[in-house]
Amino acid sequence: MLGKDIGIDLGTANVLIFIRGQGVVLDEPSVVAIDNYTNKVLAVGEEARRMVGRTPGHIIAIRPMRDGVIADFDITEAMLTYFIKKLNVKGFMSRPRILICTPTGITSVEQKAIREAAIRCGAKEVFLEEEPKVAAVGAGMDIFQPYGNMVVDMGGGTTDVAVLSMGDIVTASSIKMAGDKCDAAIMKYIKEKYKLLIGERTAEDIKIQIGTVFPGSRKDEINIRGRDMVTGLPQTITVTSAEVQEALEEVAQSIVLAAKSVLERTPPELSADIIDRGIMLTGGGALMHGIDRLLAEELKVPVMVADSPMACVAVGTGIMLENLDKSPQNRNRKKSFT
Repeated sequence: MLGKDIGIDLGTANVLIFIRGQGVVLDEPSVVAIDNYTNKVLAVGEEARRMVGRTPGHIIAIRPMRDGVIADFDITEAMLTYFIKKLNVKGFMSRPRILICTPTGITSVEQKAIREAAIRCGAKEVFLEEEPKVAAVGAGMDIFQPYGNMVVDMGGGTTDVAVLSMGDIVTASSIKMAGDKCDAAIMKYIKEKYKLLIGERTAEDIKIQIGTVFPGSRKDEINIRGRDMVTGLPQTITVTSAEVQEALEEVAQSIVLAAKSVLERTPPELSADIIDRGIMLTGGGALMHGIDRLLAEELKVPVMVADSPMACVAVGTGIMLENLDKSPQNRNRKKSFT
C-alpha cells in the first residue's frame, strides 16, 4: 500500500483532514486532554472537547493551536500523530505527502514549527500554503485567472482577508480576531453586566444559538447557567440577541476594518473586479449570523457565504494536492477548479 497525499486544515478550533481520492475524512476539535501526573494523552478531538471545563485538577484539556499557530509543539505533534494513525494513511513502505494551510503573515519560525510537527508525524514531504488562497479554491473561486477575487476566511484564531489574482495573493491582512475572541467577548460581557462567570462552551452556545453581529437582525433569547460572583452559587439568567450583538461589536468592527484596509491597498483594476464578483466568506466564522450583511453594508460590495464554509480550506487542500504534480504553467492554464 502506498502512502497517500493528505491535506490538513490545522485550525485553532478544528482540524480537518482531506485524503486524495476520498475527500474530507476527519473533522474534529483541536483539543487534547492530558493527565498532568503522567503526561499521558488521555483523549483527542471530540472526546477531549467534552472534557473542557469539566475535568479534575490533574487532567487538563489543552488547545495546542492559538491564533492560527502552534502554541504547544509537543501536544500539536501528539494530536496530529493520533489523527494520522487513526486514518491509517501511512503505507507499509512509504509515507504520505502532506499539504498544510497556514495564516498569512506567519513568521518563518512558526512555519518551521508546523513543518517539523508534520515530518515527525510521518510525512515524506510537507507543503505549506496560505489559508485564504486555499479557502478561495475550496469555495469554488477560480483564482488562476487575471482578475480579482476577494476572500474573508474567519476561523477560530485568525481572520484572513486576501485579494487574489493569477493564482497568488495580491494584498492580504491577518488579524487575531475570530471565533475565540467572540467567545471571550461574550464571557467578559456576561461577567461585567450580570456578575456571572460562564465557561467557553456556554459562550460558544450563546454565539451559535442567539448571536448576531448585525443590529436588529435577530430577536432570540436563551437561558444560561453560571456561577454568581457575589454569592458563589449557581444562577440562571436570560440573555438576548441584542446583548450578544453589543458584546460582539468590537470584534465585528475589527474584521470590517481589516477588510477595508485590504481593499484600500488593492490596485484599482482588481477593485473593479471585486465590485462585480463580490466577496466570499469562508471558515466557521462565516456562519455567524449577520456577518455577511454587516460587511456588505460597510464595504458597499456584494458578500456571499460559501456553500460549506467550514470545509472550504480542507476541500481546497484536496484541489491543490491534485495539482501538485502538474507544472505551474498547467496550473495557470487550468480554467476551473469547480
